[in-house]
Amino acid sequence: MDLLSTAPRKISFVASGTPEAEAALADLRSVYGEAGLDGAEAIVALGGDGLMLQTLHKVMQRKLPVYGMNFGSVGFLMNNFAREDLPQRLAAAQATQIYPLAMEVIDASGHRQKALALNEVSLFRSTYQAAKIQILVDGETRLDELICDGVLLSTPAGSTAYNLSAHGPILPIGSPLLALTPISPFRPRRWRGAILNNRAVVTFRTREADKRPVSAVADNVEFQNVIEVHVREDRAAGVTLLFDPGTSLEERVLIEQFRY
Repeated sequence: MDLLSTAPRKISFVASGTPEAEAALADLRSVYGEAGLDGAEAIVALGGDGLMLQTLHKVMQRKLPVYGMNFGSVGFLMNNFAREDLPQRLAAAQATQIYPLAMEVIDASGHRQKALALNEVSLFRSTYQAAKIQILVDGETRLDELICDGVLLSTPAGSTAYNLSAHGPILPIGSPLLALTPISPFRPRRWRGAILNNRAVVTFRTREADKRPVSAVADNVEFQNVIEVHVREDRAAGVTLLFDPGTSLEERVLIEQFRY
């Protein structure tokens, strides 16, 4: 099929706010127009990985594909910037579907709150004292007490982000897996985490919560003083990222595994 016939013509642009990204935003809008979020067939995000995550959360319910161009520091989720032939690049791009984690927390007041995470759900100690966290998988206790700075559950897409910095495993994109990784574990000191089936429901229960308060974070949404946190993958809320041919997210994750 001719790429011109499949190229998105209605594009909406967003930028991170840096001078370079804003200049590119104005330039691209002058060339390709601005469809607006409601009329767009695709979103082009100009910034870094943080902007990409914000944009994906924003368009999750609209099922719009997002193509990023890098104006950030790392740009793991972004493509190189180019002004020319943007509709054709979008038509030729390789699509990767990723699914978020659904987090439900119960805080010390008994309130329940929910959020979605495309990268990871993390629990962190909120004071100078280490957190004490019980970990259950599908209702069965797997670790009675983890004494730590925190713990996280990562999607494959997020496994090369904070999870990797915490010495967690890199998961292939598309694999039916989740990475459970401790953050600075004190006891058991040698526990390095687990790789779980993506159908698993993971529950975190905080111990001595009054003395050792814990916060829970889903990407950039934080809840304080949590008592219990339930996390599962949500297959009803997928998002689509677009990458130039030869630079797919699958390829980037594979390359990351051979870095030294």
